[in-house]
Amino acid sequence: MITVLLGLAGALVYGFADFLGGVASRRVRPVAVAAIAAAVGIVPLLVGLAVFGGRFSWQGTLWGAAGGLAASVAVLLLYAALAIGPMSVLSPVTAVFAAVVPVVVALVRGTVLSPLAVGALVVAVVAVVLVAAVRDPGGTRVTARGLVLAAVAGCGFGGIVLAFNETPSDSGIAPLVVARVLQAVLLGSAAAVSALAVRSGGAADPVTSAAVAGSAVPPGRWLRSADGRRLIWVVVGCGVFDALANVCIQAGLHSSGDPATLPVISVLNALYPIGTVVLAGVVLRERLTALQGAGIVLALGASVTLALA
Repeated sequence: MITVLLGLAGALVYGFADFLGGVASRRVRPVAVAAIAAAVGIVPLLVGLAVFGGRFSWQGTLWGAAGGLAASVAVLLLYAALAIGPMSVLSPVTAVFAAVVPVVVALVRGTVLSPLAVGALVVAVVAVVLVAAVRDPGGTRVTARGLVLAAVAGCGFGGIVLAFNETPSDSGIAPLVVARVLQAVLLGSAAAVSALAVRSGGAADPVTSAAVAGSAVPPGRWLRSADGRRLIWVVVGCGVFDALANVCIQAGLHSSGDPATLPVISVLNALYPIGTVVLAGVVLRERLTALQGAGIVLALGASVTLALA
């Protein structure tokens, strides 16, 4: 039961972070939002490390770094995929691969699931596809390159779960700190390279251009305005929620010695779009589609079944 609750909590909080990141990305380049959020996420993890403790070890540090690398690659590839293809197709592809890859790894290692658990996991994967499906008014065509990028990005997100699963159970959140620091460095470097490329090309930089930010005043003054302060808090919230989601996922992975814990957490983690669509409905008054509503119902049913399996 606690494993399922932690998995669902992590997915919901991930979804909240995804929503806030999407809101911020309307004003700032997505890679810059991801880099800043990653850096912000270091702070709550350090606080948690000071309060609850943790143990740094070679094994924990290695797998923490692997998780940070997987997260960075996944984020960059997902943005690259969404830049050239329809979100309505590529987002579900990414979510499915994120759910399935750890399950396949667990099965290859010899994990045996009960028929009830297998059925629940299949239903949960279907729920992932339905909830992640979004409208795409742009009519962008699906390309083989976009599908490959989305699939590999999903493998990267699944790799995060695999990496955290391999961390020692007594390491606490120390590996998460390692992962977050590396992620902040890698995404920060990517954001810097992207900004330099934009400037060298003579185009306006969304981070430094007041016009893109929606104001005629200089960027520094705009950031001190009410809109600028709201944007800062949105990015901060994104980073904090993302870090807390990682804590929930790692805690869920180490909550039980049952080999089935890895596939259960990986599939539940992929249900993060539920948090996104729920928050979008509350904050932006966006209405759920029939498919998304059906996906949420299936997800809840699959979660209850997994808790009882």
